[in-house]
Amino acid sequence: MVRVVSGMRPTGRLHLGHYFGVIKNWLELQKTNECFFFSADWHALSTKYEDKLSLKDLNIDLIKTWLACGIDTEKSTVFIQSDVKEHSELYLVLNMITPVGWLERNPSYKDLISQPEFKDKNMAGFLTYPVLQTADIIMYDAQIVPIGEDQKPHLELAREIVRRFHHLFGENIFTEPKDVLTETPKLLGLDGRKMSKSYNNSIYLDETSEEIWQKVRSAKTDTKRIKKTDPGEPKVCVVWDYHKIFSDTETQEKIYSECKAGTIGCMACKKECAKNIDEFITPIREKKESLSNEFVKEIIKNGEEKAKKIAQEKMAKVNKVIF
Repeated sequence: MVRVVSGMRPTGRLHLGHYFGVIKNWLELQKTNECFFFSADWHALSTKYEDKLSLKDLNIDLIKTWLACGIDTEKSTVFIQSDVKEHSELYLVLNMITPVGWLERNPSYKDLISQPEFKDKNMAGFLTYPVLQTADIIMYDAQIVPIGEDQKPHLELAREIVRRFHHLFGENIFTEPKDVLTETPKLLGLDGRKMSKSYNNSIYLDETSEEIWQKVRSAKTDTKRIKKTDPGEPKVCVVWDYHKIFSDTETQEKIYSECKAGTIGCMACKKECAKNIDEFITPIREKKESLSNEFVKEIIKNGEEKAKKIAQEKMAKVNKVIF
């Protein structure tokens, strides 16, 4: 059985972009693999250290949402990164051998520090977060790591760090992780930009029916369509993107043809879209509401025990090789 490791930062409520970008893939991976999914609370501090995040509460809410979406703890180990202190120990060791130049060449790092709002956040932890990512992954001998195309340089850096460790200390004790690229459907925010909490354009996985409707009714549509009878172009409409994901084929065909012909208004189209999104979200919201904090804490504790056992064994090997 292949071992998979992946994490998510607990920086707030999860939205539909998170589901289709990450969680949906996790649900598939857990069917046939040994999965370790963790709340990456230390990573949250790399850029959010000033935000006074309530990480304890956010960790619980994040994992509660995973469980509501279908992450099965009979198949997957779920835990909080900071509960397993060995992550920080291995991070320290790897920092000692990772050249600064490797980190400064990281495309994500170069892109973010070029933005004025990030210049004041150029802390050591932000520069070295790929080293912590590496520690997270290789601690459990992950064979594959699910990533997006933009994260490929991070995983290649992880492999380089592993090779450097093996070269320096003369013993191969880590597995070089391979990536599995995740294909995500086009799911933009309500305003046509990337769905993001910071843009205030997201539909969250615990929204009520009324909240979903109020958000969808404000969604960006074909700006050239003024009157209901004006022919529309679905391909430039965010609501149509949602229909392609949440509506059945028959509904999609009907909406598409009627929009092109100008025989359906945007409000009617949005109502149908909101209804279908609500049908998708309602089971997740209701499941999440049914999960007590005490139950989730017990899940986390069990995951921590399993993760810590593996991490302690790995760090014993690391320290034996080094010292």
